[in-house]
Amino acid sequence: AWQWPDSVVTALIQRDDLVVADIGSATGYFPVRFARRLRHGLVYGVDIEPAMIFYLNDRARHEGLTNLTSVLAAADDPHLPQAVDLVFLCDTYHHIDARIAYFERLKQQLRPGGRVAVVDFRIDSKQGPPHKLAKEAVLSEMTAAGYRLVREHDFLPEQYFLIFDVRE
Repeated sequence: AWQWPDSVVTALIQRDDLVVADIGSATGYFPVRFARRLRHGLVYGVDIEPAMIFYLNDRARHEGLTNLTSVLAAADDPHLPQAVDLVFLCDTYHHIDARIAYFERLKQQLRPGGRVAVVDFRIDSKQGPPHKLAKEAVLSEMTAAGYRLVREHDFLPEQYFLIFDVRE
């Protein structure tokens, strides 16, 4: 409940036909919510762990979410099957190595007007891992990768919530 998942999804979904990729999707906490909201869209749950891919695909099948597919990624490439409108990362950004290069490559997998949303733990949060990444570091790295901050939400009690698009 402290992650306010329904509020996060509502803040990101303006149409029900978006194509969304959740990088670091694990068991589907957010991808399932996106799939339920996007009646005419598609959701890719992206993870580097084969067991998570199997689990989420099985969960989608059991819950009748035909618009949710889990995709096996590499550490340096999400292997998205098509360009997407939104890339979502919740508590995942700080796990990615060579982030500037990763997000430079990711721009090619965004549709025109595509966005990247990053939700991660604040440095002073009592939740999350001990190796947190400051919001300022995310802003600096995403700017270096060719993105600009277009929105920042401040309703999450333990996390920052940043939305970027590709800098023209």
